[in-house]
Amino acid sequence: MEYTELIKNDYKVFLQFLKARYPVFHNSNFFFRELQFGVSKYLEKKGITISNGEAEKIALEVASFLENDGILVRVNSHGWRINYKEFVTTVSGDPL
Repeated sequence: MEYTELIKNDYKVFLQFLKARYPVFHNSNFFFRELQFGVSKYLEKKGITISNGEAEKIALEVASFLENDGILVRVNSHGWRINYKEFVTTVSGDPL
């Protein structure tokens, strides 16, 4: 699907978009519906309107890509743990 490729080819921008919309941090939980809605809104921002069914199919393909890349770690049938060092948060005074 061409929309899947659009996201996969620019996945870092897509992840930043998700982080701006959802509480996405390194080691945080992330659920399939958040990914599905994130896909829909990301494409909408690019002027592409898709149905919920299309968003679900694309989200499944994107999830598989991100799992294979180690960015999403499956924790159950509904979600993942984010494994993305760029999303590590620190608090002033935290040891590095």
